[in-house]
Amino acid sequence: MVSISGIRGIVGETLTPEIIVKYTAAYAEYCGGGTIVIGRDGRITGKVIGNIVSSTLLSMGCDVIALGVVPTPTVALAVEKLGASGGISITASHNPIEWNGLKFFSSTGLFLDEEENKRFWEIANRGNFKYTRWNEVGQHHPDDTFIQRHIDEVLKLPYIDKKKIENRKFKVVIDCINAAGGEIVPKLLRQLGCDVIEMNCDVSGVFARAPEPIPENLTEVCERVKKEKADIGIVVDPDVDRLVFIDERGEPIGEEYTITCITKFILEKYFNKNKSEIRNPKSEIVIVNLSTTRAINDVAQSFGVAVVRTPVGEINVAKKMKEIGAIVGGEGSGGVILPDVHYGRDAIVGIPLMLEQLIEFGGTLSELKQSFPQYFIAKSKVSVAGKKTSKLFEQLISIYGHLGKINTDDGLKIDFPDSWVHLRKSNTEPIIRIIAEAPTMLKAQELAEDFKQQLE
Repeated sequence: MVSISGIRGIVGETLTPEIIVKYTAAYAEYCGGGTIVIGRDGRITGKVIGNIVSSTLLSMGCDVIALGVVPTPTVALAVEKLGASGGISITASHNPIEWNGLKFFSSTGLFLDEEENKRFWEIANRGNFKYTRWNEVGQHHPDDTFIQRHIDEVLKLPYIDKKKIENRKFKVVIDCINAAGGEIVPKLLRQLGCDVIEMNCDVSGVFARAPEPIPENLTEVCERVKKEKADIGIVVDPDVDRLVFIDERGEPIGEEYTITCITKFILEKYFNKNKSEIRNPKSEIVIVNLSTTRAINDVAQSFGVAVVRTPVGEINVAKKMKEIGAIVGGEGSGGVILPDVHYGRDAIVGIPLMLEQLIEFGGTLSELKQSFPQYFIAKSKVSVAGKKTSKLFEQLISIYGHLGKINTDDGLKIDFPDSWVHLRKSNTEPIIRIIAEAPTMLKAQELAEDFKQQLE
């Protein structure tokens, strides 16, 4: 699978050493040499792939700074802080254990965007790479300091009162799926004075459950939160860019409410800080993707702040945030982007912000969640093998266009007065994904089913 999110596949089947060398060599040429930062998410195949990536980069004349097992956002931060030519995170994100892949960063610390990927892919497909002579190979430099440097950058945020969090002594259950979060998340929480109960934090790369942090995969950690009478549960995906919270009752608050809670907290801080200063309306904007909950709009509206929506994909959100100078943004999949640290989804940013917010709120996490507008998301999909999705979308617009606001930036989204539906063609399968949101789960399910039937 080759997409704006990098390359990924099943190791030994679709992701082979030849494929890894091809794309790594092409990336080295795309970067024009220089220093490349690499890190991996802890999967059991990560070390082997890391060796191939490193050796290929060195053979192309690049110097390599190898961070070891670190979150993807840590690689991004290192690229920016070190002024590197680029970076590669060896990860398949939330895909199952047999998968792995490569995510590619530009020199800014952002992922390659559509145009940058196009140039990169052209180099990869052309092949015929020019490897260096024996006396011109690059140098390899291990660097194990960036986990602490990442934590330090987050704890420097003006929104966080470290002493106040230490005094609160939160009892926290964490599940890091034995991947890249296994070192950094416990370390962060202990530096904040928390009583940490670890689950799946051994960084072995052997996943203890299905890796995507959705409710059906989190039953054990939910039970542990209840058993331990913890204040909060924290779950990250293998490369630590997605963040899910579990309330004191052992119930996930939902990925969508990660970005909703953090957005409200940051806006409160921003307006308190700037109430006596000249404000900049141009930057008073929240940016999320088209599939993120409408609760974001409700929160932003309460502060008089605009919401801009982009096509799905972290780089689309991050790029627009940087262009506009937005305060905060992210994706409803549990991805928080805070420019004060860097322009990328980062669970390490979101964790202390939530703890600070809970202290200032003065209640439990379940009570905090209930203080927000309540929406429910339902998902479905339809096979469209051999069909032109543009024709299908045109037909749907003719049926529903007069009932809601139409957006065709990324598939088809229709905003109705109290609900919405988003239809997107998959990049990897001949299907259309259907996402619907409404004030009740029943209505969301009915909306998704209605559009599924119309498409069929």
